[in-house]
Amino acid sequence: MKAKPSYRADIEGLRALAVILVILYHYQVPGITGGFIGVDVFFVISGFVITQLLERAFQKDTFRFRDFYARRIRRLVPVFLLVSTVTFLMISPFYIGDAYYIFAKSWMASLIGLSNLYYFNELTQYFAPETLSLSLLHTWSLAVEEQFYLLWPASLYLAYRFGKGRNAHWPFRITLVATFALSVYMASAHPAAAYYLLPARLFEFMLGTGVALFSQQLPRLNRGSAETLALIGLTLIVATALLITKHDHFPGYNALWPTLGTAMVIYAGLHQPGTFTARLLSLPVMVFLGGISYSLYLWHWPPVALMHYQLIELTWLNRLLLIAGVVVLSWLSFRFVENRYRHREWSFKKSFLIFILAPLIGIWAIQSTIRIADDISFRIPEERRELYKIIANNNPADLYKRCFKGDPVDFNKSDACLFGAEAKNGQPNSMLIGDSHAIAQIGFVEQLLKGTDYSVLMVTRASTPFLPPAIAEKAQAADPTKVARNKALSDALSQRPMTVFIGAWWSAYLQSEAYQGYFVDTIGWLKERGHTVIVLEDVPELPSSSYAECLLKNMDDCSISAAEVEDSLNNFYRYKQATQQRYPDVQWINPRKLLCDDSRCQTVLNGIPLYRDESHLNNVGGIEIGKEYLKRFGNPLTPSPK
Repeated sequence: MKAKPSYRADIEGLRALAVILVILYHYQVPGITGGFIGVDVFFVISGFVITQLLERAFQKDTFRFRDFYARRIRRLVPVFLLVSTVTFLMISPFYIGDAYYIFAKSWMASLIGLSNLYYFNELTQYFAPETLSLSLLHTWSLAVEEQFYLLWPASLYLAYRFGKGRNAHWPFRITLVATFALSVYMASAHPAAAYYLLPARLFEFMLGTGVALFSQQLPRLNRGSAETLALIGLTLIVATALLITKHDHFPGYNALWPTLGTAMVIYAGLHQPGTFTARLLSLPVMVFLGGISYSLYLWHWPPVALMHYQLIELTWLNRLLLIAGVVVLSWLSFRFVENRYRHREWSFKKSFLIFILAPLIGIWAIQSTIRIADDISFRIPEERRELYKIIANNNPADLYKRCFKGDPVDFNKSDACLFGAEAKNGQPNSMLIGDSHAIAQIGFVEQLLKGTDYSVLMVTRASTPFLPPAIAEKAQAADPTKVARNKALSDALSQRPMTVFIGAWWSAYLQSEAYQGYFVDTIGWLKERGHTVIVLEDVPELPSSSYAECLLKNMDDCSISAAEVEDSLNNFYRYKQATQQRYPDVQWINPRKLLCDDSRCQTVLNGIPLYRDESHLNNVGGIEIGKEYLKRFGNPLTPSPK
C-alpha cells in the first residue's frame, strides 16, 4: 500500500522556481533565455499531485467525477475571473481598434479552457512579435492543464476499474515513449502545434504521473543517491532555463531536460525529504512564492503585455516595480479569493453556473457590444481614422488572395495575377515568388515596373519560401503541402528562362545556418535554368505588433532604431555575401535605404503609414515606398528584359 500523500514544502519550492523563471523570462531579464520552461515544470508537478490525489480517492472508493471537477472549477476559475476582469478594466483606457475585440475573444476562450486552441488558430507561433501585447496569452498553459484534467481522471479510473491500476507498467511506458516521440516530431514539423497543444505536452504530465504511480516499485534511494539525484534534477532545470532560447525546437528533446529534472527532484524527495536540494527549495520565501504561484502566474503577464502594447521599454526600475506589484496582488488574491472558494463544498452544478456559465454570458455580451459599437468610431481621433483604415483594409494577402491562397499547386495565371507590362503572347517574362513578405512588397514592385517591359506573374504563398524540389524535400519534409507547392513552382520555372523576383521573411528563415545554405543553393538552381534573379530585401522589422496603435495615437514618434535594425540583419548579410561571391550578377533591391538613415528607420512616409503589422507592408505603404524610391534612386530594373 502506498503512503498517503503528504504536504511537501520542496514541491512548493519547485512551483516557486517555475513561476520565477517564467516571470524573469517574460520581463526580459538578461540571461534567462529559456525561462519559459517554468511552464513545463508546472506540468510535471500537476501530473504528480493530481495522480496522488486520484490514487487516494480510488483506494478509498471516494472518487466522484462531479466532485473532482467542481473542485477544479473552484480552485482555478475564481481568481482567473478576478485577474481577467481587472485586466479588462486596465486595458480599457488604452486599447483601440480591433484590440478590444481580440481580447474579448481570447477572454471567452480562456474561460472555457480553449485558449491554447484559440491562439494556435490565430497566431503563427508563440514567440512571434505580435504575441507580446496579448494580455491573456499566458492562459494557453492553463488550457493545456485543464484538458489534461479532463483526460487523466477517466483514464486512471478505467485502469483501476478494469485493468491493473498502477501496476500496469508496460502500457504506461509505451504511452510515455510514444507521447515523447510525438513531441519530438511535432516540435520539428509543426512547432506552433507542438507548443500550444496537449499531445506534444502529454509526456511532461506523464513524467509526474509516473513518479506518483510507480515510485514505490523503483529502487529505494539512500541518502547519497537522493542527494545526487535531486541536485542533478535542479541543475537540469536551471541550466535549461539559461541555455536554450526561443529559437530552439520546443518542446521535444529540449523539454525533456527540465521535466526529467523536475521528476528527479520529486522522486528523490519521496525517499529522502531532507536533501540539500529539498532544504533549498523549502526556504520560507520559496514556500511563500510557491503557495501563491498560481496567482503570480496569472497576474504577472497582463501589465507587461500592456507595456508592450503602449511601446513602453522595460527597464530595471519598472521590472522591479512590476515584480513587487504582482507579488502583492498575488498574495491578496490568494488570501481573499483562492482560499475563500477552493474549500467551499459547492456542487458541480452550482460551481459551473456561478463561475463558468454566468461569466461566459457576460463576456459574450461584452464581445458583442464591442463588435456592434465598432470601437474605431469613438476611441480614435477623427484625423487618425483614415490611417487606421489604410492599415486595416490594405493587406496585400487579402487584396490579392486569388494569387496567394487556394490550391497550393494550382497557380492562377489569369490577368488578375499579372502586373506590369502586357504579357507578349500571353507569356509573362517575369515571376514574383516567395511567401507573405514577397506579396507584401507587390505595391513597391508594381511601381518599379512602370515604364518597363516587365510582365510579372505573382506566385506566392504564406510561410512557403521557394526552395527547389531536392532542397524542399529536406527542409520542408514535415509539411507535404509546402513540398508540393514548390515542386509545382519548380516545374513552372523549368519551362523557360525569365526574370525572377524572389522575396521572403529573410530574418526568420536565415536564423538557421542550414537555411542560409539552402537559399544560396536556391539562387544557384535558378541561375542554372537561365533565370535572371532579383532578390527583394525585406523592410525593417518592427519590435512590436502595436504599430497600428502607435500610429493612431502618436504618428510622429513611431520610428525605430536603425542600429537595432542593422543588428537584426547579421544572418541576412552573411547569406547575401555568400550569394554575391558565387553569383555576382544577382541584383539586390533594398527598400531599407529609402526608409533608414544613420539613426532611425521610418514607418511613415509622406504621411502614409507603411506597415500592416510588425513585418509586413500594407499595399498603400508599399506603393508610396515605390514612388519615393523612383524619385530618389531611379529605377533599378532598367534596362528591361529582352
